[in-house]
Amino acid sequence: MTRRDLSDQHRDTVLLQSEKVYRGAIWDVSRERFDYNGEELSRDFVDHPGAVSVVALNEHDEIMMIRQYRHAIRAIDWEIPAGLLDIPGEDPLVCAKRELLEEADLEAEQWKHLTRLNTTPGGSNESTHIFLATGLIEASHDYVRTGEEADMEKTWVPLADAIDSILAGEMTNQISVTAILAAHASRQ
Repeated sequence: MTRRDLSDQHRDTVLLQSEKVYRGAIWDVSRERFDYNGEELSRDFVDHPGAVSVVALNEHDEIMMIRQYRHAIRAIDWEIPAGLLDIPGEDPLVCAKRELLEEADLEAEQWKHLTRLNTTPGGSNESTHIFLATGLIEASHDYVRTGEEADMEKTWVPLADAIDSILAGEMTNQISVTAILAAHASRQ
């Protein structure tokens, strides 16, 4: 049996108009009018710089998890180290290395790009690169955590426990769920 091609198929649409209708601290909202199969459509979407996330896996088959307040969901959730691609032109791997250091105080000897994820394609152009980091080393830095990162917790969680939490519907951070399952599948 031949595997079905499930890759995204990009379409060239004729863009008629594009405007920023909101400029935010982290992301903007754009409104675009475009021609789609002869029909003029208008869509608003979150215009996002992109992001990275890191499954940091140690020699004991544990992953680094951080607990951080996320105002949009009014909750402190468990997630993996992640951050914005907010430096124009920055390579996602360089960003991932920086985020792992700043959020988890870790560096890694081996890096593997697992996948790329469009987080909410119906309403945002955010694309997140997911990496697996191994050969972990504790490291120091001069980055000062502020805001929601100031009281961030970090802990090692057995990979099996994280997967159980995902399957039980307890861990709901979509990027972390996808990344952890991708890391697990890549090792099978």
